[in-house]
Amino acid sequence: MDKIEAYLPAVGRLLLSSLFVWAGFGKLTNPGGAAQYIAAVGVPAPGLVAWVVIAIEFLGGLALLVGFKTRWTGLVLAIWTLITAFAIHLVAATSATVPAVASDNMIHFYKNLAIAGGMLYVVAFGAGAPSVDSSLSRR
Repeated sequence: MDKIEAYLPAVGRLLLSSLFVWAGFGKLTNPGGAAQYIAAVGVPAPGLVAWVVIAIEFLGGLALLVGFKTRWTGLVLAIWTLITAFAIHLVAATSATVPAVASDNMIHFYKNLAIAGGMLYVVAFGAGAPSVDSSLSRR
């Protein structure tokens, strides 16, 4: 069981990071579309914000995946996920006039809360053995 537990943090990082890498890469391949969505939800300076979002999601996802500066990365991603939960999904859910849109955004809101909770575990317990952080600390 100890060998399995040694690799569970890496599996957890893989699963948590997959969302951020996928979302960030999608925005990276279409930054104009990302900026349009950001503008549509009322965020100022959407062109600049799109690149900030790409950096947080894509680079943060990759850092989490390999376990580099994992506690800091987890904290940034937890904060980012909470910001999007409350500023985007909760607002969209409570202001939607179409029930399906409200329901969809409430699902995203609660998923973001769960993801932020997972990130707080990463902040608390770190990357685990198979990670860049672990390799650097052994030196």
